[in-house]
Amino acid sequence: MPTTADFRKHLRILIDGQPFVVVEHTVQSPTARGSATLVRARVRNLLTGQLLDRTFKAGETFEEPDLTWRPSQFLYRDGDDLHFMDEESFEQFSLPAEQIADIVPWLTEGTVVRALHFEGRVATVELPQTLEVEVLETEPAVRGNTAAGKVMKRAVVAAGAEIQVPLYLEAGERIEVDPRDGRFIRRASS
Repeated sequence: MPTTADFRKHLRILIDGQPFVVVEHTVQSPTARGSATLVRARVRNLLTGQLLDRTFKAGETFEEPDLTWRPSQFLYRDGDDLHFMDEESFEQFSLPAEQIADIVPWLTEGTVVRALHFEGRVATVELPQTLEVEVLETEPAVRGNTAAGKVMKRAVVAAGAEIQVPLYLEAGERIEVDPRDGRFIRRASS
């Protein structure tokens, strides 16, 4: 059973029967004698996507949620709902776009994601660490930009996300990116 001493980014815990993931935390040491050390944490509810700021006493214990991960594929968007298919059972499920708003700009038809199941139902989906995407448009490379130290330019990729890419990339090229922070990694090997 994890305690507040085990808190780290991406730790999953149960709070009031709901699965949460730790987004960030800080330890607050007391200034008065006899006061308890407190741990302030920002946690995200995996079922609703809601962010909460909670304060716990140092040493407080938590149960680990019973979570399973299954590969799934993004199919299509229908209004405010995103539809996916479990790649093992071929069952389809949908999630509201607002629940997974941070990954929506990276989803294109056929994108493989990891679906998180909690108590038999899909709670959320996560993107892989790297994605291969197509560059739809870029700013033109202006001669002399490298002399001023500007070696990156803005680009829009297939799903609509905006990222910074090197000057040599043009529209139509395929690249690998880290969707967690929108960082360009390299050209995709063809």
